[in-house]
Amino acid sequence: MLKNAKIRRSVALLLVAFGAIAMFLAPETWTGLALLVLGVLLELVGIALRERDSR
Repeated sequence: MLKNAKIRRSVALLLVAFGAIAMFLAPETWTGLALLVLGVLLELVGIALRERDSR
């Protein structure tokens, strides 16, 4: 997918940050639950990209 390590690290950092913001701002409604799940998924993708970079 992303072969350049510097770009991959930057994208991973952005995804983790956006995921954390989404989880922090999620209201306590069904929409908030969807936003929370989206935040967790963004965090997982960001962490996976970062881990792939360290191999």
